[in-house]
Amino acid sequence: MSAESLNVIALISGGKDSFFNLLHCIRHGHRIVALANLYPVVDGTTGALEDPIEEDLNSFMYQTVGHEVIPLYAAATGLPLYRQPIRGGALHHERDYDYSPGEQKDAPSKVDETESMLLLLQAIKARHPEANALCSGAILSTYQRTRVESIALRLGLTPLAYLWKYPVLPPRANEVADEAQLLRDVAFAGLDARIIKVASAGLDESHLWERVSSIKGVNRVKSALRKFGAAEGASLGEGGEFETLVLDGPSWLFKKKISVPEEGRKIVNEGGGSTWLMLRGAHLQDKLEDSDVGASPESSIRTPDLLDSRFQSIFHTILNTKDIEDSRKESTGALRPRILGNKFSSTLEEDDDILRWSVLANPSADRTCIAAEMQSVVSQIRELLSASSLDAAQITNTIIILRNMADFPRINAEYGNLFTRPNPPSRVTISCGSLLPPDYNVMAFLTVPRPGVNSHRNGLHVQSRSYWAPANIGPYSQAIDISVSVEAEEIGVRAIYVAGQIPLIPASMVLPPLSETSYAMQIDLSLQHLWRVGLEMKVQLWSSAVAYFAKATSPHEIKRYAEAAGLAWKLAHGSPEDDEDDESELDPWDLKHNSQYTSLGNSRENARARLPDWSIFTLRQQNEPESCIPPFFAAEVEELPRQATVEWHAHVGLSQIEESSVEIVYHPETTPSCWRAWHVFVRTAKATVVYTTMAHVPSPGHGNSSWGELQEELSVSHTHSVKALGLAPLVHHATPHMAYVEATSVTSLLSDVGDAGPSVPFATIPCYTIWSAGGERVTCVALYKMVLGLSPTD
Repeated sequence: MSAESLNVIALISGGKDSFFNLLHCIRHGHRIVALANLYPVVDGTTGALEDPIEEDLNSFMYQTVGHEVIPLYAAATGLPLYRQPIRGGALHHERDYDYSPGEQKDAPSKVDETESMLLLLQAIKARHPEANALCSGAILSTYQRTRVESIALRLGLTPLAYLWKYPVLPPRANEVADEAQLLRDVAFAGLDARIIKVASAGLDESHLWERVSSIKGVNRVKSALRKFGAAEGASLGEGGEFETLVLDGPSWLFKKKISVPEEGRKIVNEGGGSTWLMLRGAHLQDKLEDSDVGASPESSIRTPDLLDSRFQSIFHTILNTKDIEDSRKESTGALRPRILGNKFSSTLEEDDDILRWSVLANPSADRTCIAAEMQSVVSQIRELLSASSLDAAQITNTIIILRNMADFPRINAEYGNLFTRPNPPSRVTISCGSLLPPDYNVMAFLTVPRPGVNSHRNGLHVQSRSYWAPANIGPYSQAIDISVSVEAEEIGVRAIYVAGQIPLIPASMVLPPLSETSYAMQIDLSLQHLWRVGLEMKVQLWSSAVAYFAKATSPHEIKRYAEAAGLAWKLAHGSPEDDEDDESELDPWDLKHNSQYTSLGNSRENARARLPDWSIFTLRQQNEPESCIPPFFAAEVEELPRQATVEWHAHVGLSQIEESSVEIVYHPETTPSCWRAWHVFVRTAKATVVYTTMAHVPSPGHGNSSWGELQEELSVSHTHSVKALGLAPLVHHATPHMAYVEATSVTSLLSDVGDAGPSVPFATIPCYTIWSAGGERVTCVALYKMVLGLSPTD
């Protein structure tokens, strides 16, 4: 499947980022149909070219310095330019934009400045009805990106933010890669970007008019900021350290260049470290005909490799059949069972601060129409929320199982009606075909905190195309982050629920080309997406994971896929000796509003993220790296979104874990019935959270069991496994919160209970086959969560 060419409206501020993103749009074969700009109005003054304004709005949304030069871009590029004044102010200071449709009607004089963009783009669409995309220069700012996305999606425009979380490219010859690599790529692309405002300790008026898109300019800015312990992204001006104005670019975009005479550059000192240039006398100049002969978007605009170095290495390894065969031994197979002793005073047998709902359509609903069936599911979700005094905005994660993946668009429309606020829950969607209960076409499993707990909720909801990871398509977020709590008291650790990740190429949102090795690329690319989302959310450890695979053509094929995914999972975790230095950047909103990051000197350490974070493991486990790999398995289902081969689902990501407070304990064959157990212990000063994975690997000749019999075995085996840890007196037949079951080996699964419909006491996912990381057939995998209180003497 090839990517379509889009007709793009380019938001420009005059700065380097908006123009560089515009160049990347052209590089991807998109057509720029118009330029769009919003300019300031102060005391009724329009801010036209001949009438500069001696005041900067200091908007966190729009760059306004240099606005008097913007009209020249139309003649310089030959593209139509549309401008409108900025109306209103920053009424919504939250990082994620929460737009209310009734806001303009209720108080038209008090409208957020973001809505000025809507009016401008509506006017442009009237002139250019073919426009179907909008590009902007967001690199790290969630504040700006979410506002642009809100406007774009309301107008039916695809948001393009190729520079979002822009990966550092391999350096060019004789260069060293660093956080300012992007500026070097801006220079190589032919953009002449000048600093026209400084607002940071270390930068002063001597840096004004510096050509930041040059080696000299980059080095000067880096040197000045480094003296004051600048934050990540500072060298790019992402925290407002400086703003730029583009005067020229490659000849395939800029037909003429802009010149501002020295006498027309007036320094304005606002105080507080903020100094900028007011520009007069700007005019166009002809360019030398041979200024960039032979340059083209393909030759001058570098794009990141699809896989970074870590996952490129994994891709090559999983293509090697011998490596996969050598990895068939379980990664935790070398672990010795350990007894922790009775260190705990109590246990919550079930996770009583989390509600988990299994929802099917009402048996009386019309299940011959998928829209009507989904309406019934949504209605029941609303009733459950209302009965618990909760709102849909508090749902953290949803798993949707369909009979037919072709029904996805229709159920999506109904499901989306639940959510009107930013950051809807993360979501996993799969099709299980005929394995669903007869006459039912959709099942939904939801996770939501009980009333009064986990009030602080953070989300990652990227809807723009970029080089980073796939954009959201539909009403879901990449990840939702909530606190882990016991009896409504937070214990310090946070839980991150990540959406299912399929192997779309982020920049084009299409699957990689089909080939004999495409299964390896799809496994690896979607796992890289999971890792990038995890790093952005500062995940230090996964509790467990599953790779869903679309129905294979043979048992041999699905086994090969499972082994490849198991090896990829193992390699992605690496070891403490690895030199990987994965870091996530600070968002400018955090720099400005989050007290945790107000000290620039500490922000580099605060921003550092590694996955896994080896410091959280005990020293003994760090010395046995394979003992630190969370459990993994593969599940064969009917179909996945977009006809993908694989979808990765990490069950829970964990963050804010203290050093040496995690231990993974493995128990092979806990009873003669061949159950295996993994326990992931996460200790805090207030309690210990235990994530347990139980897997049934049947012995040869094992016959079919009923689902009821298998659950009884599971309960006994779970108690036996916990007893081996010294915790038996504390646990009495805990209930799993999720189970994967090989439907062909288990009878009476999701059986009908009279008029009440199918009985689904906890999330139960029927699979064609289930496989261990080492390629063994598995009948059932069950997931538990317990919270243990420390004893007074511990």
